[in-house]
Amino acid sequence: MKPIVRFPLVDRRVLLSSLAMLPLLSASFRSTSALAQARDPLPSWNEGATKASILDFVARVTTQGGPFFVPVDQRIATFDNDGTLWIEQPMYIQLAFALDRVKAVAPMHPEWKTKQPFAAVLDGDLKALAASGEKGLVEIIAVTHAGMTTAEFEKIVTDWLATARDHRFKRPYTELVYQPMLELLAYLRASGFKTFIASGGGIEFMRPWTERIYGIPPEQVIGSSIKTRFEMKDGAPTLFRLPDINFIDDKTGKPIGINEHIGRRPIAAFGNSDGDLEMLQWATLGASGARFGLIVHHTDAEREYAYDRHSHFGKLDVALDAAAVNKWTVVDMKKDWKRIFAFD
Repeated sequence: MKPIVRFPLVDRRVLLSSLAMLPLLSASFRSTSALAQARDPLPSWNEGATKASILDFVARVTTQGGPFFVPVDQRIATFDNDGTLWIEQPMYIQLAFALDRVKAVAPMHPEWKTKQPFAAVLDGDLKALAASGEKGLVEIIAVTHAGMTTAEFEKIVTDWLATARDHRFKRPYTELVYQPMLELLAYLRASGFKTFIASGGGIEFMRPWTERIYGIPPEQVIGSSIKTRFEMKDGAPTLFRLPDINFIDDKTGKPIGINEHIGRRPIAAFGNSDGDLEMLQWATLGASGARFGLIVHHTDAEREYAYDRHSHFGKLDVALDAAAVNKWTVVDMKKDWKRIFAFD
């Protein structure tokens, strides 16, 4: 067994039988099942207080004439991405992308064979990579995400997601999205909500695929960004990505990003880590009317992962304590979800 490598706490600032012998029964079963699913917008959620809190909130804000009714144009819900909509262990998927990019472009940088943190990536030395700390991670992100046009970067991301596989599940990362959360997104939209992603991940890393996977179009994605420069290239206008940080959409940055992009305060927010604390506070505290906050607590080591207060990715500590004080719903993944992925 390989030893477990402890990465430094990662701050985002630096970085989804057959019944052929009984045809009549089979048809009846399918009809009953389809009817039950039509009645239940969250079929992958177990019955209980967590599911009931979601259904109750949506019922309150959508009941015309009710005391908590919210007009459609004000039904804004924001979702974190990593660890909330898809997996973030054993490392953020965008970090896995960056490490693969180092290997892909290494032939053009022979000096990387002896220069850290690149040598650690090329040698597969995760201990040395971890030792490089935040400075090393920033350097890796800078050289793998910049020096190209936005169109070139989008193609690189799209091509990588089409071929990359998670080491544990042996599946594309875009299949490792949480089925209960996909149902929640669809349920909210069917109830008149507009759903946004507010992630510490790169905005241009997410935008090429979020509409296909989550039903969230690129203009409803908020994320961290690097600076870009407009320039004419061969007579055509382009945007060129620079190795300089523009905005970090994490922690206190999330409410700022939400305000700048949406211009409305969310009435519901969904996250899973301390990086989402301020977004949940912004959506639920100090405002009138019905408000809803939810934290996905990873408690299922068998079907996914179990981690919280001491995790190096997606640390959930302060926000977990705040959930009890602020009456946010906490999802116990092991108890509340019938299945985690669509393929379960």
